[in-house]
Amino acid sequence: MKSFRVAQLGLSLVELLIALAISSFLIIGLTQVYIDHKRTYVFQQSQAANLESSRFALWVIDDLLGKAGYRRAPSQPMEQAFAPAAALTRYCEDFAAGSVISKVKSQGDEGYTGFCVRYQPAVADEKMCDGNEVPVSVASAFTPGNSSDIVYSAIVFKPHRSEAGQGTLSCVTPKGAVELLNGIADLRVEFGSGDMQQKRLTASAPFKLAQRWSAADGPVRAVRYAVLAASRKYQRDGESIIYSQWLARAPSHVQARLAAQDQRQIYQVAQGTQALRNMMP
Repeated sequence: MKSFRVAQLGLSLVELLIALAISSFLIIGLTQVYIDHKRTYVFQQSQAANLESSRFALWVIDDLLGKAGYRRAPSQPMEQAFAPAAALTRYCEDFAAGSVISKVKSQGDEGYTGFCVRYQPAVADEKMCDGNEVPVSVASAFTPGNSSDIVYSAIVFKPHRSEAGQGTLSCVTPKGAVELLNGIADLRVEFGSGDMQQKRLTASAPFKLAQRWSAADGPVRAVRYAVLAASRKYQRDGESIIYSQWLARAPSHVQARLAAQDQRQIYQVAQGTQALRNMMP
């Protein structure tokens, strides 16, 4: 009687180990691709949020600076339209005669920065930066306004005590402070001084940090500003050139604050310069 041997079919141990090794390499590659895509997505989302915050901050600052020094009757002298005044005294330094911009008080260790402006509203239903309507006693065009018609507003940056990405930008009016947005790590404001007669910037080094500006530097003819937006924590891999360059130009107390608050946030800078056109001849 003949017997037949049936060969067993299947994977040998060596073949199984080879298959496991190949699949492991594939899984590692796919995992790395997923991690890279996730990192790119998080970076793009963080930068999109920074960009949105920066654009809004620029729009608010430009809009308010465009109103600084506006007077309903252009023939009215600046010194007559804007007498010396103290307003928003918790945040703002006093306004000199004919001056339409002032610096924000230092507020001790809190390090507030920003600027204060005053102007006459153009129309009766004009909105302030906090969204409230401006009270106007004289609504006629080309009619000189009085002291009660002058609007006082300020843009104030308040740094967070522990997180760079939680600083806020607020609009301050006589009714109080209204937060406009957060996600701001720092705000740098510089005043460009000019000549009283020529009404232009000085020839050399006209810009100075607003905190260090004084009336002896001359009237402010332009404002230069930069906003440092920051994402949530732990979104950045490696060093940030934007952060390093900002830190190099910052005052010592700002350097200390940002160095303590940096926790791998993603940073973005938006900046602009605006001449106070309402003070031009």
